[in-house]
Amino acid sequence: MKKTRFAEPQIMAVLREAESGVAVPAVCRTYGLSTASFYIYGR
Repeated sequence: MKKTRFAEPQIMAVLREAESGVAVPAVCRTYGLSTASFYIYGR
């Protein structure tokens, strides 16, 4: 299994920031994350 680039607490922080109302593309740019990865993490 491939190791992920982000640790679980980092992923949770990204998801929480998006839930707080910040646009998803802006959050992804801030963290250097693709939108596809964002939606996979959000499952």
